[in-house]
Amino acid sequence: MFAQTAIPIPATPSHFQDPDVRDLLAQSQPGTVSYYPADAMIYAQGDDTGPLYLVEFGTVRICQMTADGRRQITSFCYAGDVFGLEPGEEHECCAESVDGAGIRMLRPANSAGFAQKLLGFALRHFARMQSHLVLLGRLSANEKMASFLCDLLDRQDTGDTVVLPMQRSDIADYLGITFETVSRVLRVLKDRGIIRVTALDRIEILDPGALRTLSD
Repeated sequence: MFAQTAIPIPATPSHFQDPDVRDLLAQSQPGTVSYYPADAMIYAQGDDTGPLYLVEFGTVRICQMTADGRRQITSFCYAGDVFGLEPGEEHECCAESVDGAGIRMLRPANSAGFAQKLLGFALRHFARMQSHLVLLGRLSANEKMASFLCDLLDRQDTGDTVVLPMQRSDIADYLGITFETVSRVLRVLKDRGIIRVTALDRIEILDPGALRTLSD
């Protein structure tokens, strides 16, 4: 069992550039930030739903376990993402820290402004889930990896370099392919001159145009 640690981060949204995140924080009842080390459980599948969660830093994976023990990662959440919003009284998925994450609980406020902002986050999450379903069901392994890297490239402010905080096994469970296929596809993209693997957690995108064409 991993212990969470409260850390003193002020309840201000000033370090988030997304105005929706800033407004949501301003209109909610933000709690203190808790630090979850790598692979720590934030909440388990079947736990009661309650507060929402804001990623202050780090990465969170949202995953669901099947009856036979297999894991499907449904999304990764990064700084500024809100998660934990589910329709029922119990969480259908679990949430785990990937690389050491700071998580702030958000208690809903009884205001129309908060509800409106929350609806915006819910619709954004729904759109991402739709895209992920298409990725799982219709794309080839090469297309899945290209789409995944393009999404990270768009979300990260790291130039032409993509940072991978997650393990290769996490990527496999997110894309619905095997660990071996992840390694094979990265080699294919490397051999085509589209990417260059500079470290285990760093990939340089040499030909962004070719990568986006492959992901379409």
